Amino acid sequence: MSISQAIEKVETRYAHQPEFVQAVKEVALTIAPLYDAHPEYEKNKIFERLVEPDRIIAFRINWENDKGEVQVNRGWRVQFSNALGPYKGGVRFHPTVNQSVLKFLGFEQIFKNALTGLPIGGGKGGSDFDPKGKSDSEIRRFCYAFMRELHHYVSKDMDVPAGDIGVGGREVSYMFAMYKNLTHEYSGVLTGKGVGFGGSLMRTEATGYGAVYFLENMLKVQNESIEGKRVLVTGAGNVSLHAAEKVNMLGGIAITVSDSKGTLYDENGFDQEKIDWLKKQKDQSKPLADYVDKFGGEWFAGKKPWHIKGDIAIPSATQNEVDEDDAKMMVDNGIKYVVEGANMPLTAEAIDHIREHRVHYAPGKAANAGGVAVSALEMSQNSVRQYKSFEQIDTRLKNIMKDIHDSAASASDKYNQTDNGYIDYMAGSNIVGFKRVADALCAYGILN
Repeated sequence: MSISQAIEKVETRYAHQPEFVQAVKEVALTIAPLYDAHPEYEKNKIFERLVEPDRIIAFRINWENDKGEVQVNRGWRVQFSNALGPYKGGVRFHPTVNQSVLKFLGFEQIFKNALTGLPIGGGKGGSDFDPKGKSDSEIRRFCYAFMRELHHYVSKDMDVPAGDIGVGGREVSYMFAMYKNLTHEYSGVLTGKGVGFGGSLMRTEATGYGAVYFLENMLKVQNESIEGKRVLVTGAGNVSLHAAEKVNMLGGIAITVSDSKGTLYDENGFDQEKIDWLKKQKDQSKPLADYVDKFGGEWFAGKKPWHIKGDIAIPSATQNEVDEDDAKMMVDNGIKYVVEGANMPLTAEAIDHIREHRVHYAPGKAANAGGVAVSALEMSQNSVRQYKSFEQIDTRLKNIMKDIHDSAASASDKYNQTDNGYIDYMAGSNIVGFKRVADALCAYGILN
């Protein structure tokens, strides 16, 4: 079966799962040169095997709210591939979570994790539980109930979940407490734990910092630097604010952040004092718009930032937040580099538009791999019962992001995807990640 036939089969079988189909097509359409060069992949049906998860675990979560009323939510864990190591991927709590979203995220996670060069497979999980508006007690009870069901299917050597949207250090700590209670084990079954009880330094900063380290390498290849560049960031969570923070550390000027209610713009940029204030504001679930009263700037209610002129875009909010019209505005307003801080924040049409206009594009599976890389380093620290310093982890993260960049750029060149200096990071990343997993599956035979 050819790649095009395999895509048609996925589109037919999973027409009701558009996010998953989008992720599969994005990979499939870029690995054709690799597939043609390796007939053993077709012989072993590697692509057909990889688009089907090893298993999908679905379960019901019963919990009580503060009024004593029974609540019922759905939960899932998609264990996609453990060809390179234990399943590894976040847990997301959000009302939009469904099987399609988790399959899309899990499929992406396989290749993102492979790109790090660390021994981790790909998976994803979550629930349609909405933490917004819930008390701390309600969130604690839900996390306990969620892990009560999930603990049967995870362990430090089988499947190691982490945080994601709606799941931060607080939620991970509650889930870890329940896991210990049920299993009588203190093991590295979850990453993103608090420093002092198994968590790694720099895990909070890792995804945002890593995206900017990847950007640094992109700029260097083009004989440019981040110094003085104006950067548009979306989102105002962990990834977004740490990306803005690292941009400033390196001499760039982060001028926007955003949330579901609108965009905050400060033409002078967010210095560390402003970023620290934004972090506290988000931690307390207070409006971003309050910033204007304290520091000035502008608040664009209900708008994304792409009408603002800039040099670099780091979309870091959620999947498919940037559509084709947004991409057109990016190009019209001078954006030359797009680095995905979130998982697939650009739609397929948006990606096509910016690539057609030779905007340098770093896909999320490469650019935001810093988070899972440091999660894997946390797993290693848990295994040997040792902590690494912030500086040690930061150095390792820089090196990992450089290796991801360089391997993707090299693959783009090797498979004739580089065009007159324009590096196809999407094709390069997919080729490198897919090859690492495919080679392992070929070596295993047909058992994985």
